[in-house]
Amino acid sequence: MAIILNLETATTNCSVSISKGKEILCLKENNAVNYSHSEQLHVFIKEALEEASLSFSDLDAIAVSKGPGSYTGLRIGVSAAKGLCFSLDIPLISIPTLQGMTLQVKLHTGEVAIPVLDARRMEVYSAVFDDQGKEVRETRAEVVDDQTFAEFAHFTKVHLVGSGAGKCQEVLQHSNFQFHTKVVPSAKEMSALAYAKFQARDFENVAYFEPYYLKDFILQTSKKA
Repeated sequence: MAIILNLETATTNCSVSISKGKEILCLKENNAVNYSHSEQLHVFIKEALEEASLSFSDLDAIAVSKGPGSYTGLRIGVSAAKGLCFSLDIPLISIPTLQGMTLQVKLHTGEVAIPVLDARRMEVYSAVFDDQGKEVRETRAEVVDDQTFAEFAHFTKVHLVGSGAGKCQEVLQHSNFQFHTKVVPSAKEMSALAYAKFQARDFENVAYFEPYYLKDFILQTSKKA
C-alpha cells in the first residue's frame, strides 16, 4: 500500500501525518494561537518519519491541503510539498481543506456538513457536503447573515464545522443547525482522501500547482499618524 506524507497548514494548526493506505502511522501537530508553520513544519516531518521508522525514500507521494485558508500557511505547506516531490521524484496530491474537515463529524442519513473557515470580518470560506461525502455546493467566500445556508435548513441536521462556526452561531437560529466550533483542519483526516486520489492517479503538476486562495491576498499595513 502507498505510504503518503500528509501536510496541513491552511490554518493555525501545523499538522503532519504519515499514512499507509488509509491507516495513520503517525500524527504530529500543534494548533498554536500564532502561526508556527515556518518553525515547526519540517521538524514535524522529520519527527513523523522517525516515529514511523521510515525514511524519505519510503514515501510514495506527498499530499498537501490546498485551501482555502491562510495565505502564508498555504504557501509554506505547498512550497514544502513541492520541494519534496521534486527532490524525491514522487507525485503531488492536493486535498481540499474544507473536504477534510467534514470527516471530523459523523453524518447520519439526511444530514449535511458545512465546513466554515473564518475569513475577515463576518466572512467565511464554506462548502456543503451530503451524508455520502459528496460536495453539493461549491466552495465560496461569503458574508454571514441570518439567511446564510437557509436553503439547507430543511435537512435533518446541518453541521457547521470549523473556526467560522462561531460567527454563524451568532446569527443563525434554526434548530437544525449544530455548531462544531473547535474543529480545525488536520492531516489526520487527509489519509483516506489522499489514498483514494493516489489509487486514481489523480496527481498535480508539481511545477505549476498553486494553492487555492479563493480571495486575493490583501497586504495590510499599519497607518502612521
